[in-house]
Amino acid sequence: MRCPHQRHGKGCGIYGRHPPSCRVWSCAWLVDDDAGDLRRPDRAHYVIDIMPDFITATFEDAPDQRLPVLQIWIDPQHPDAHRDPALRAYIATRCEQEGGMAALIRYDSARAFVLFPPAISSDGQWHEIHTGVSDREHTAAEINAALTGAFK
Repeated sequence: MRCPHQRHGKGCGIYGRHPPSCRVWSCAWLVDDDAGDLRRPDRAHYVIDIMPDFITATFEDAPDQRLPVLQIWIDPQHPDAHRDPALRAYIATRCEQEGGMAALIRYDSARAFVLFPPAISSDGQWHEIHTGVSDREHTAAEINAALTGAFK
């Protein structure tokens, strides 16, 4: 969800008085050595959240499965920013390092899709799944449980 204090071309309108949750948040471009080939978020029109999330995949003949995902927030005015070759390479590398991880491409709190990299696709191609994606932000406890396999 877009922050009400975000100012176009300026950043945070309340910087210096922003809440603790904003003070401790960083994007992958700032903290991840593997993100060195990516452009600055304001130029790339996307931000890679360092906090992973998960999706629940539903299969016809198998139980639901929770899959870890990278969260990538896209500027809605640049909807194809997720096609940046450097971003796709970053996603593919993270997928291989993490043993299988997709990306949740978020435009805002109501619109998202799942991007599966070639390493976890049966045909070795990128796949965008736009239907059946319910985009609800999870709590820290839900994310921790999903990523550690602690769901009941």
